[in-house]
Amino acid sequence: MKVGVVVFPGSNCDRDMYHVLSDVFHFDTQYFWHDKGLPKNIDAIILPGGFSYGDRLRAGVIAAHSPIISDVQKLAEKGIPVLGVCNGFQILVESGLLPGVLLKNESLNFMCEWTELIVENNKTPFTNKLKLNQKIPIPIANGEGRYYADDDTLKKLKKNNQIVFRYSDVVNGSANRIAGVCNEDGNVVGMMPHPERAVESEINPIDSKPSSLIFESLLVQMGAKN
Repeated sequence: MKVGVVVFPGSNCDRDMYHVLSDVFHFDTQYFWHDKGLPKNIDAIILPGGFSYGDRLRAGVIAAHSPIISDVQKLAEKGIPVLGVCNGFQILVESGLLPGVLLKNESLNFMCEWTELIVENNKTPFTNKLKLNQKIPIPIANGEGRYYADDDTLKKLKKNNQIVFRYSDVVNGSANRIAGVCNEDGNVVGMMPHPERAVESEINPIDSKPSSLIFESLLVQMGAKN
């Protein structure tokens, strides 16, 4: 079960993600530099958090044009699970793999704090072990994390069950408190909070199990595939 962690200039959560995937959940994990290609036999792709290209112009917009993104798009079309976390989420929306945009937080400040998610869709490769309405204590760390979409897109997201996570409270002004969405097929998921920072009890002061289920869901998905 091969999982690729895509690394861009400015990624700073790639090692955290690699540690969790490889050392905690024992995936066969490999880094892939942004200007290289992805192998056809990869089972899942993770775009980690950070500040790709220093968030120049707009968070994620330059990385969205990196050579590796064309491979991510092709594999996503074939149903390969793709998860974008924080900056990875920003890259997925900027590349058109997910709908909407991520704007500056309503406070106009960088936010680094613990929050709580509510599971809205447990049918994706990253949520199949979670329960609907389950609450997940999890940290956020972003300056451009406010999800926005026009009214028609928001209605479509709700109709197609593409809203994966909502914040339990108003955190940064995101439309409908949206914290994560998926594509229509459900295999591409983007979320602003950081599950890789919440799966170990040593660094999670509340409850590490719910975030762990995000990665355990991928194990279930990939086990079913194989």
